[in-house]
Amino acid sequence: MNRIRLRQNVPMAVMVALLLLSLAGCNETTSASKTLLPVRLATAQNITVGNSARYSADIVPYTQVDLSFKSNGYIDSIYQVRSAEGGMRNVDQGDWVNKNTVLALVHQQDYTDKLDQAKAQLDRAQAEYEKAKLSFDRTSALYSTQSATKPDLDNATAQLASTTAAVDSAKAQISEAQVALGYCSLRAPFDGWVLKRNVDVGTLVGPATNGFTIADTRMVKAVFGVPDTSINRVKVGQQLSITTDALPGNFNGRVTNISASADPKSRVYSVLIMIQNPGDRLKSGMIASLMLGGQELAHPIIAVPLEAVIRDPSGHDTFAVLVADGAGDTVTANLRPVTVGSAYGNMIEIPSGLSVGEKVVTTGASQVKNGDQARVVY
Repeated sequence: MNRIRLRQNVPMAVMVALLLLSLAGCNETTSASKTLLPVRLATAQNITVGNSARYSADIVPYTQVDLSFKSNGYIDSIYQVRSAEGGMRNVDQGDWVNKNTVLALVHQQDYTDKLDQAKAQLDRAQAEYEKAKLSFDRTSALYSTQSATKPDLDNATAQLASTTAAVDSAKAQISEAQVALGYCSLRAPFDGWVLKRNVDVGTLVGPATNGFTIADTRMVKAVFGVPDTSINRVKVGQQLSITTDALPGNFNGRVTNISASADPKSRVYSVLIMIQNPGDRLKSGMIASLMLGGQELAHPIIAVPLEAVIRDPSGHDTFAVLVADGAGDTVTANLRPVTVGSAYGNMIEIPSGLSVGEKVVTTGASQVKNGDQARVVY
């Protein structure tokens, strides 16, 4: 009898064992399929004596504005330009427009009606004024010969003042209606390129509706950030040369502005260079680079990119880097405390904690934790 029960329990034990193995396999699959965070790496390197500092700059237009409507209504028409096929089309991004060009026109009937009403009100007020003026002149003459009483003169004077005020009010209403009618036309405030068009014929617009964005790029600005340790190398009026990956040659400009305070997040000062842009070669949004004369160093120093340095979680005023251990596309990020020194362009000195040739995490350093595995992207 016991043998029969034992044989009946054997399949159940096998099923339990298989279930446990299956669960273990699922856990291994889940662990293996865990997504690794992508990171970029940089190598700790020596900065040599007399090394120049390279900075990245953004090219922005000299002037750029969003054109908004002040009148309510539906768009009746959009400024027309000749298309590549020879026909006509609505003005759009990439088109050049001249100052005072009417880019869009709001339906004007309501505003012309208000102007006509204001003119009719002025005609009525003017007629009342003429009548009151004649009455005042007549009463004034009679009063001078004592043929009219003082109350008669006061009444005529008050009537003249009232009609004069009504005329002035009607003129103000006409001026207001003319201004509102003028606002139906959205005009370009200067010569420039259309960067964006947000409306079409039939679009219902109102005050503050952004219709177009235009920019003047006959001069452009190159804007870059400089840390406080290097800000003394830049002066207003200084001539600097920039280069871009998109265009050959150098572009010369002059420093026109240096911010009075550092950005509270990046701790760098914004510097602005004005550059002549004949032929509109430099485009808004291009990335440029420039070199500032390096500081003479007494000896080579170890440095890493600024973005590789993070706050040490174990201390309030200490710093660390994530050292990438391993080879290939998968590495392990290990937190290592370091001391930091002066900044040189986009690099920062590491007096202790790193050796030349060690790889550190740059992009993704704020997301990866100590001991995490990460996927290297290039």
